[in-house]
Amino acid sequence: MIVSHNELVAVVNKAFLGMRRACGEGDVIATMVADLQMVGLHGVHHFNNASAHMGLEVDSPVDIYLRDENTIEVDLHSCSLACHLPAVMDYAIEKMIGGSVLTIELKNCHNRWLAYSELVKLAAKGIACTAKWENGSSPKHTMYVLNRGCVAPELFLSDADLVSHKVHDMTIKLSIQDFDIEGVSEGYCTHVEAQSFLGAQESAWHDGIYVDDAEWDTLKTTATAILVENSEQSARGAGGLA
Repeated sequence: MIVSHNELVAVVNKAFLGMRRACGEGDVIATMVADLQMVGLHGVHHFNNASAHMGLEVDSPVDIYLRDENTIEVDLHSCSLACHLPAVMDYAIEKMIGGSVLTIELKNCHNRWLAYSELVKLAAKGIACTAKWENGSSPKHTMYVLNRGCVAPELFLSDADLVSHKVHDMTIKLSIQDFDIEGVSEGYCTHVEAQSFLGAQESAWHDGIYVDDAEWDTLKTTATAILVENSEQSARGAGGLA
Protein backbone atom coordinates (compact mmCIF):
# COMPACT_ATOMS: atom_id res chain seq x y z
CA MET A 1 0.00 0.00 0.00
CA ILE A 2 1.29 3.46 -0.98
CA VAL A 3 -0.13 6.42 0.94
CA SER A 4 0.62 10.12 1.06
CA HIS A 5 2.18 11.86 4.05
CA ASN A 6 -1.02 13.83 4.67
CA GLU A 7 -3.13 10.67 4.54
CA LEU A 8 -0.92 8.80 6.98
CA VAL A 9 -0.79 11.69 9.45
CA ALA A 10 -4.56 12.19 9.26
CA VAL A 11 -5.39 8.53 9.97
CA VAL A 12 -2.95 8.23 12.89
CA ASN A 13 -4.20 11.51 14.34
CA LYS A 14 -7.79 10.33 14.03
CA ALA A 15 -6.97 7.01 15.68
CA PHE A 16 -5.24 8.65 18.62
CA LEU A 17 -7.83 11.38 19.14
CA GLY A 18 -10.53 8.72 19.16
CA MET A 19 -8.92 7.20 22.26
CA ARG A 20 -9.68 10.43 24.13
CA ARG A 21 -6.53 10.34 26.19
CA ALA A 22 -5.46 13.24 28.38
CA CYS A 23 -1.75 12.59 27.83
CA GLY A 24 -0.28 12.91 24.37
CA GLU A 25 -0.98 15.13 21.36
CA GLY A 26 -2.48 13.50 18.30
CA ASP A 27 -0.72 15.66 15.70
CA VAL A 28 2.68 15.21 17.38
CA ILE A 29 2.26 11.44 17.65
CA ALA A 30 1.10 11.28 14.02
CA THR A 31 4.30 13.04 12.97
CA MET A 32 6.36 10.62 15.07
CA VAL A 33 4.74 7.69 13.27
CA ALA A 34 5.05 9.22 9.80
CA ASP A 35 8.71 10.19 10.28
CA LEU A 36 9.59 6.66 11.34
CA GLN A 37 7.58 5.08 8.52
CA MET A 38 9.18 7.29 5.88
CA VAL A 39 12.68 6.06 6.65
CA GLY A 40 11.62 2.43 6.53
CA LEU A 41 11.50 1.73 10.28
CA HIS A 42 7.86 0.59 10.44
CA GLY A 43 6.23 3.48 12.26
CA VAL A 44 2.70 2.21 11.57
CA HIS A 45 3.56 -1.21 13.01
CA HIS A 46 4.89 0.38 16.18
CA PHE A 47 1.83 2.63 16.53
CA ASN A 48 -0.48 -0.35 16.02
CA ASN A 49 1.35 -2.15 18.82
CA ALA A 50 0.99 0.93 21.01
CA SER A 51 -2.70 1.51 20.30
CA ALA A 52 -3.53 -2.10 21.17
CA HIS A 53 -2.46 -1.40 24.77
CA MET A 54 -3.11 2.31 25.30
CA GLY A 55 -6.60 1.66 26.62
CA LEU A 56 -5.08 -0.32 29.49
CA GLU A 57 -2.42 2.25 30.35
CA VAL A 58 -2.45 4.80 33.15
CA ASP A 59 -3.54 8.06 31.54
CA SER A 60 -1.65 10.45 33.79
CA PRO A 61 1.58 12.49 33.73
CA VAL A 62 4.89 10.74 34.28
CA ASP A 63 6.98 11.00 37.45
CA ILE A 64 10.27 12.88 36.98
CA TYR A 65 13.16 12.79 39.45
CA LEU A 66 16.37 14.84 39.40
CA ARG A 67 19.04 12.34 40.40
CA ASP A 68 21.84 14.89 40.08
CA GLU A 69 22.63 17.97 38.00
CA ASN A 70 23.29 15.82 34.93
CA THR A 71 20.73 13.02 35.32
CA ILE A 72 16.94 12.87 35.07
CA GLU A 73 14.97 9.70 35.81
CA VAL A 74 11.45 9.35 34.41
CA ASP A 75 8.93 6.66 35.36
CA LEU A 76 6.38 6.19 32.58
CA HIS A 77 4.31 3.62 34.51
CA SER A 78 4.43 1.03 31.68
CA CYS A 79 2.98 3.51 29.18
CA SER A 80 3.80 4.23 25.56
CA LEU A 81 6.75 6.53 25.04
CA ALA A 82 4.81 8.23 22.22
CA CYS A 83 2.40 9.84 24.69
CA HIS A 84 5.06 11.35 26.93
CA LEU A 85 8.45 11.76 25.24
CA PRO A 86 7.82 15.20 23.65
CA ALA A 87 6.94 16.70 27.05
CA VAL A 88 9.85 14.94 28.74
CA MET A 89 12.30 16.27 26.16
CA ASP A 90 10.99 19.84 26.56
CA TYR A 91 11.57 19.54 30.30
CA ALA A 92 15.04 18.04 29.75
CA ILE A 93 16.14 20.86 27.45
CA GLU A 94 15.13 23.43 30.06
CA LYS A 95 17.18 21.60 32.70
CA MET A 96 20.15 21.40 30.32
CA ILE A 97 20.44 25.18 29.92
CA GLY A 98 23.91 26.18 31.07
CA GLY A 99 25.14 22.58 31.08
CA SER A 100 26.93 20.51 28.47
CA VAL A 101 25.54 17.00 28.99
CA LEU A 102 22.38 15.39 30.32
CA THR A 103 21.32 11.77 30.77
CA ILE A 104 17.63 10.84 30.71
CA GLU A 105 16.76 7.45 32.19
CA LEU A 106 13.30 6.40 31.00
CA LYS A 107 11.84 3.60 33.11
CA ASN A 108 8.88 1.29 32.41
CA CYS A 109 8.11 2.44 28.87
CA HIS A 110 7.09 0.89 25.58
CA ASN A 111 7.28 1.65 21.81
CA ARG A 112 10.79 3.10 22.06
CA TRP A 113 11.40 3.06 18.31
CA LEU A 114 9.05 6.04 18.11
CA ALA A 115 11.68 8.23 19.81
CA TYR A 116 13.20 8.73 16.36
CA SER A 117 11.33 11.92 15.45
CA GLU A 118 12.06 13.77 18.72
CA LEU A 119 15.77 12.93 18.51
CA VAL A 120 16.01 14.22 14.94
CA LYS A 121 14.48 17.52 16.10
CA LEU A 122 17.13 17.85 18.80
CA ALA A 123 20.00 17.17 16.41
CA ALA A 124 18.64 19.83 14.07
CA LYS A 125 18.76 22.30 16.98
CA GLY A 126 22.44 21.57 17.60
CA ILE A 127 22.15 19.00 20.38
CA ALA A 128 23.84 15.63 19.82
CA CYS A 129 22.01 12.62 21.21
CA THR A 130 22.17 8.89 21.64
CA ALA A 131 19.28 6.63 22.61
CA LYS A 132 19.68 2.97 23.50
CA TRP A 133 17.49 0.22 24.84
CA GLU A 134 17.23 -3.53 25.23
CA ASN A 135 14.55 -5.79 23.78
CA GLY A 136 13.20 -9.10 24.95
CA SER A 137 13.48 -10.37 21.36
CA SER A 138 15.81 -9.84 18.40
CA PRO A 139 17.53 -7.43 18.06
CA LYS A 140 18.40 -7.51 21.74
CA HIS A 141 20.19 -4.15 21.74
CA THR A 142 19.26 -1.04 19.72
CA MET A 143 20.90 2.38 19.61
CA TYR A 144 20.33 5.61 17.67
CA VAL A 145 23.19 8.10 17.36
CA LEU A 146 22.56 11.59 15.99
CA ASN A 147 25.29 14.18 16.13
CA ARG A 148 24.62 17.90 15.75
CA GLY A 149 22.96 18.87 12.49
CA CYS A 150 22.21 15.29 11.44
CA VAL A 151 18.80 14.67 9.88
CA ALA A 152 18.93 10.87 10.18
CA PRO A 153 20.55 8.60 12.76
CA GLU A 154 23.30 6.06 12.65
CA LEU A 155 21.50 2.90 13.82
CA PHE A 156 23.32 0.14 15.68
CA LEU A 157 21.92 -3.30 16.50
CA SER A 158 23.23 -6.30 18.38
CA ASP A 159 21.99 -9.77 19.31
CA ALA A 160 24.53 -10.23 22.09
CA ASP A 161 23.23 -11.65 25.36
CA LEU A 162 21.34 -9.23 27.59
CA VAL A 163 23.32 -7.83 30.49
CA SER A 164 20.91 -5.85 32.64
CA HIS A 165 17.58 -7.37 31.51
CA LYS A 166 16.00 -3.90 31.69
CA VAL A 167 13.81 -4.57 28.68
CA HIS A 168 11.32 -1.79 29.41
CA ASP A 169 13.83 1.04 29.92
CA MET A 170 15.61 3.46 27.62
CA THR A 171 18.60 5.75 28.10
CA ILE A 172 18.93 9.02 26.18
CA LYS A 173 22.09 11.09 26.40
CA LEU A 174 22.27 14.70 25.23
CA SER A 175 25.41 16.73 24.61
CA ILE A 176 26.43 20.05 23.13
CA GLN A 177 29.45 18.21 21.66
CA ASP A 178 29.30 15.44 19.06
CA PHE A 179 29.60 11.84 20.20
CA ASP A 180 32.49 9.65 19.10
CA ILE A 181 30.43 7.21 17.04
CA GLU A 182 33.12 4.57 16.97
CA GLY A 183 33.44 4.73 20.75
CA VAL A 184 29.75 4.65 21.69
CA SER A 185 28.96 1.87 19.21
CA GLU A 186 31.53 -0.58 20.53
CA GLY A 187 29.96 -4.03 20.93
CA TYR A 188 27.23 -3.51 18.33
CA CYS A 189 27.62 -5.90 15.39
CA THR A 190 25.23 -4.27 12.88
CA HIS A 191 25.44 -0.68 11.63
CA VAL A 192 22.73 0.82 9.43
CA GLU A 193 24.12 4.08 8.06
CA ALA A 194 22.16 7.32 8.07
CA GLN A 195 22.44 7.55 4.29
CA SER A 196 20.13 4.57 3.86
CA PHE A 197 17.43 6.33 5.88
CA LEU A 198 17.86 9.51 3.88
CA GLY A 199 17.42 7.54 0.66
CA ALA A 200 14.23 5.91 1.94
CA GLN A 201 12.90 9.28 3.07
CA GLU A 202 13.59 10.91 -0.29
CA SER A 203 11.82 8.04 -2.05
CA ALA A 204 8.83 8.36 0.29
CA TRP A 205 8.45 12.07 -0.45
CA HIS A 206 8.77 11.46 -4.19
CA ASP A 207 6.86 8.20 -4.68
CA GLY A 208 4.64 7.98 -1.60
CA ILE A 209 5.01 6.14 1.68
CA TYR A 210 4.95 2.36 1.61
CA VAL A 211 2.89 0.73 4.38
CA ASP A 212 2.31 -3.00 4.71
CA ASP A 213 -1.29 -3.76 3.68
CA ALA A 214 -2.14 -5.61 6.89
CA GLU A 215 -0.68 -2.86 9.06
CA TRP A 216 -2.59 -0.19 7.14
CA ASP A 217 -5.84 -2.13 7.51
CA THR A 218 -5.24 -2.46 11.24
CA LEU A 219 -4.60 1.27 11.56
CA LYS A 220 -7.72 2.22 9.61
CA THR A 221 -9.82 -0.27 11.56
CA THR A 222 -8.60 1.22 14.84
CA ALA A 223 -9.48 4.74 13.73
CA THR A 224 -12.88 3.74 12.36
CA ALA A 225 -13.87 1.47 15.25
CA ILE A 226 -13.05 4.10 17.87
CA LEU A 227 -14.95 6.80 16.00
CA VAL A 228 -18.01 4.59 15.57
CA GLU A 229 -17.95 3.64 19.25
CA ASN A 230 -17.68 7.25 20.36
CA SER A 231 -20.41 8.34 17.96
CA GLU A 232 -22.80 5.67 19.26
CA GLN A 233 -22.08 6.65 22.85
CA SER A 234 -22.69 10.29 21.99
CA ALA A 235 -25.96 9.46 20.27
CA ARG A 236 -27.19 7.42 23.25
CA GLY A 237 -26.16 10.22 25.57
CA ALA A 238 -27.99 12.82 23.52
CA GLY A 239 -31.08 10.63 23.34
CA GLY A 240 -31.11 10.16 27.08
CA LEU A 241 -31.18 13.90 27.62
CA ALA A 242 -34.02 14.51 25.19
